[in-house]
Amino acid sequence: MRATVDYIKSKFEEYNKLMFEGKLPPLPIMLSDAKTFLGKCEFQKRRLSDGRVERYNFRLRINTRFDLPEQELEDTIIHEMIHYYIGVYQLNDTSAHGQLFRKMMNTINKRYGRHITISQKMKDGQKEEAYDTRKRWHVVAVLDFSDGRTGVKVLPRVLPRILNYYNVMGTDWRVTGIRLYMSNDIFFNRYPNSGTLNAIIVERDILMAHLSDAKIVHCDGRQVKVMD
Repeated sequence: MRATVDYIKSKFEEYNKLMFEGKLPPLPIMLSDAKTFLGKCEFQKRRLSDGRVERYNFRLRINTRFDLPEQELEDTIIHEMIHYYIGVYQLNDTSAHGQLFRKMMNTINKRYGRHITISQKMKDGQKEEAYDTRKRWHVVAVLDFSDGRTGVKVLPRVLPRILNYYNVMGTDWRVTGIRLYMSNDIFFNRYPNSGTLNAIIVERDILMAHLSDAKIVHCDGRQVKVMD
């Protein structure tokens, strides 16, 4: 399921009474479309006149990009409520998920049969869901390295940047071959689009399968031409 603000507020109130003795003050609840987290308790910091650092202006963000099982969504909300409790009461912990966080998490898991973990990292399926699925054309560079590995780079569709990448990387002693393709396969939406002189190592068979329908781009170091 995908969370709504009303759903999150309802669960916040329910678990606040059940697990936190009703001690958590209400806070702004926001929905997020981020690709990198399921939930986040955000706050600001300021230094007080006595030198202490105070956390304030708390906000709870829950991701709606992913269709989560309801229990996982509930556990995400509780996870962030633990962060909120530690923060709003200015408690000190050994790290973001330190001894205090783990103690509270383990108590809640044991007492209420939850499955909260210290990691809020997305599962592989959720990562796939996070990728942009809009079709768009990419200039894709495929690099063969002398150690047998294959690299991929998605380049801006700007001639000077394509030529610079092709010419510089093509003379790198580690590179034995470089080829350019034009592809609208959504597989390439996951890669950063830039002219930075690097490449991401990938499985060659998987990469070439996604380039099976791509157009070959001919480059002679001075100009490029998409081949029919």
